[in-house]
Amino acid sequence: MGGVSFLSTIPSFTNINNRQQHLTLSSSHRSVSFNPSPFTFLPHFSSCPFRNNCDDDHQVLIRCCKIDPQVPDNTFSFHRRDVLKLAGTAVGMELIGNGFINHVDDAKAADLNQRRQRSEFQSKIKLTLSKAVKAKPELVPSLLTLALNDAMTYDKATKSGGANGSIRFSSEISRAENAGLSDGLALIEEAKKEIDSFSKGGPISYADLIQLAGQAAVKATFLASAIRKCGGNEEKGNLLYTAYGSSGQWSLFDRQFGRSDATEADPEGRIPLWGKATVQEMKDKFIAIGLGPRQLAVMSAFLGPDQAATEELLASDPQVAPWVQKYQRSRETVSQTDYEVDLITALTKLSGLGQQINYEAYTYPVERINLRKLKL
Repeated sequence: MGGVSFLSTIPSFTNINNRQQHLTLSSSHRSVSFNPSPFTFLPHFSSCPFRNNCDDDHQVLIRCCKIDPQVPDNTFSFHRRDVLKLAGTAVGMELIGNGFINHVDDAKAADLNQRRQRSEFQSKIKLTLSKAVKAKPELVPSLLTLALNDAMTYDKATKSGGANGSIRFSSEISRAENAGLSDGLALIEEAKKEIDSFSKGGPISYADLIQLAGQAAVKATFLASAIRKCGGNEEKGNLLYTAYGSSGQWSLFDRQFGRSDATEADPEGRIPLWGKATVQEMKDKFIAIGLGPRQLAVMSAFLGPDQAATEELLASDPQVAPWVQKYQRSRETVSQTDYEVDLITALTKLSGLGQQINYEAYTYPVERINLRKLKL
């Protein structure tokens, strides 16, 4: 297919100093004439694209100026930006025609497709989990502790354990430290059935789903706090959370999508009994996995159903107390920014423990488009 060549003539646009100057842009097949007063566009086509309405040797006048009601019927009027769009299209088509972009890097194209597929799938998962959590808000504490305990099995020395979904095994969920978490796991099981039914890239891993359920539970606590600050008005609470919430802070967490499932339960003895542990024991565990007193304080809601009681205990430790107080003050503000941002950061680090993320997970092949076969 022939086309007007703009690549060799674009510099001419910068030389229109005299309004009476007449410019001609040409190629081996066609030419385009410009008369900058009143900046008209006069293409001469060897085969007129308007041949149903005109002869091949007929000139078609295209005006790039204010539409004049007296312009003859055979004049096509455009704004300057329309001509620039046409020029851009012609440049792109010439690049394709000359082979400059015939061979788009397959890896990059595949990567873009995979990102889109993963993003769409993750959005559907989040919607499913959000609905499930909203239907059973009483399970929020259970979902938080499930996400915590599944990841807390990580051992730095052996590089084993972590956020690998092992808590789903009956021999692990039945342990003392996981008491009361079965209902939360049941919610995840039900959500998995629905999610797997619409997945195009294979079933979702328990490792991913447990952490995404923890995320959904965290968001539910953020939203509930906003609604309380609005006197229980759900509509205003949603508006407050949308306006001041920290939803934009989840991007790194969302990228950690593609965790692998463990094939057996993690070793026993790696998780403290949060309800009976001393603050020192809690600190030791957090430090062992690369966190510390700050993260311990901000994740107080993950350590049991009674956050206030947990924070009272944590505040007895001089290293943890300042952080507890900081986050309590933050939760009293409209945006509770410090609390939300630090909690998201801590959960993001926790949820990646022991994992090598597969960034191609949940993707699927798509039909390739051969640009050479396109009829333009």
